[in-house]
Amino acid sequence: MKKPTVILADDHTLVLEGFRRLLETHCELLATVGDGQALLKAAAQHRPDIVILDISMPVMNGIEAARTLKSKFPSMRLVFVTMHADPAYVRAAFQAGACGYLLKQSLGAELTQALHTVLRGQSYVTPLIAKDVVDGALSHDQPPLVELTARQQEVLQLIVDGHSAKDIATKLNISHRTVEFHKAQLMQQLDLHSTVELIKFALTNGLARLS
Repeated sequence: MKKPTVILADDHTLVLEGFRRLLETHCELLATVGDGQALLKAAAQHRPDIVILDISMPVMNGIEAARTLKSKFPSMRLVFVTMHADPAYVRAAFQAGACGYLLKQSLGAELTQALHTVLRGQSYVTPLIAKDVVDGALSHDQPPLVELTARQQEVLQLIVDGHSAKDIATKLNISHRTVEFHKAQLMQQLDLHSTVELIKFALTNGLARLS
């Protein structure tokens, strides 16, 4: 029986090596990469059956990479293995096209179980995540995580890039007060309470990218 082909994406060398040892008897490992942009290139080149990826990666995070992969390669199966157990991350992963979600503290055998499950066309979520979180993440009736206006998107990206409200006002040719209004709206809309939380949420959920 032909082994499923896999690409691994994680920016921690030890994690990649651990995955490699775990999967070598079950899968054909085509490539390992350390960031989301490299993942897109490797996936386009190799067209694997499964991509195993983390959420927090440099250049392009896993959520944004997953979204791009599913738009280009709809049949590619995406399995997240991450440290993030927060419901927002789980939901964002499945909205981006994931069919599996595990935590890095999951037992090694669970990863092979997850791969067998997704290859059968089913979804897999680690039992370490509460059932109500799983049900919400897998529900197709959920509304989009967040919908931004074009102006909100511009302001958010510039905040992530590290620009002050004054700089953003100058770049977008709007008033300082308007910038602060958009920022306050975003934080209220997402139930966030600091600029750091706003930036983290934007990067994690593919709403902005690091330049």
